[in-house]
Amino acid sequence: MDLSQLKVYYSGELVPLSEARVSIFDHGVMLGDMVFEMSRSFNHKPFRLDAHLERLSASLKLLDINCGLTPQEMQQATLDTIDANLHLFEDGLDFWIRHDISRGAVKVFHHLQPEPVRPTVIISILPIIGHLTCVADLYDRGVHLVVPSQPAIPSRYLDAKAKTRSRQHYQRANLQAARVEEGAWPILLDEHGNLAEGTSYNMFMVKDGALYTPEAHDILRGVSRSYVMEMAADLGLPMHETKLQPYDLLMADEAFVTASSYNMLPVVRFEGRPVGNGNVGPVYRRLLGTWCEQVGVDFARQAKELRDKYGE
Repeated sequence: MDLSQLKVYYSGELVPLSEARVSIFDHGVMLGDMVFEMSRSFNHKPFRLDAHLERLSASLKLLDINCGLTPQEMQQATLDTIDANLHLFEDGLDFWIRHDISRGAVKVFHHLQPEPVRPTVIISILPIIGHLTCVADLYDRGVHLVVPSQPAIPSRYLDAKAKTRSRQHYQRANLQAARVEEGAWPILLDEHGNLAEGTSYNMFMVKDGALYTPEAHDILRGVSRSYVMEMAADLGLPMHETKLQPYDLLMADEAFVTASSYNMLPVVRFEGRPVGNGNVGPVYRRLLGTWCEQVGVDFARQAKELRDKYGE
């Protein structure tokens, strides 16, 4: 596809991708003071856009950012941006829907800001190629989770339920996991030693046919996490939100992680040891099949096809 034809919603206007540039004085650049959402399409239809925009609105409220758009206007601007770009996406190529919103330029630099002083609102529709091709093999091979020295930040210090660009602790955890083993993914612990979340994903484990996931205190409450919990209820699988320790994951029959890009990936190792028998588990496969059926896309196969076409 010709990326130069992509249009981006930038603070009230649809502009070419090459012209969507954030000021060096923006709160998002200088302070990480920017909320964001990332959702995706299946067969070019947005998946749970309402839920993502609801979480975006909550993040804006938590950070006290007035973006100048009502939730209804934000939704319409998103749909207009999709419509402006949809003709560029061939069948089989889905897209990211990305929202990035800050309160605009830092006040002390307003006199140096060439653009009008206003909140920065960016809505971009981008091919989902990179996020899927890099995990295409993991649907079969599985993920290795490790515990980094970087802990999750307690919600009394910084509420993880606000999805912001201030993510240094996540990046530190990623780097620490990579030093343990190339390709390892971090799972952060809370201040009490309980499993919390990954750096862009939520974690589930399976024991005796029941699903368990960490309590929603010090974590970002993922839209994909909620969807899996709903699927579990529909399939008659017992579902528990509870405190989980590394011991519990070591004793689990299987485990997996969820995120909006790849949806769900199996976990086959934890801290260098196999989870269950070290293979992709049946409960994961059942949930994966149900998800693919419900959205009309075999996204595991889609990831492999995109990798074969575009490379990693």
